Amino acid sequence: MDWNQIEGNWKELRGKVKEQWGKLTDDDLTAINGKRDQLEGRLQQRYGFAKDQVRKDIDSWFSALK
Repeated sequence: MDWNQIEGNWKELRGKVKEQWGKLTDDDLTAINGKRDQLEGRLQQRYGFAKDQVRKDIDSWFSALK
């Protein structure tokens, strides 16, 4: 699976994203719309994570999906 598949299957994956990062709202998920850079930015906003930490967290989550 590559990130393009995430974008294409965003509606199905929203629940998994919400399970992983419960502070994200439905509005956040709609705005993210499968875009990795948007997900990174929203996670930084909601959790106060540093950019490097956000990337590691997303990479770990993404690897678990494969």
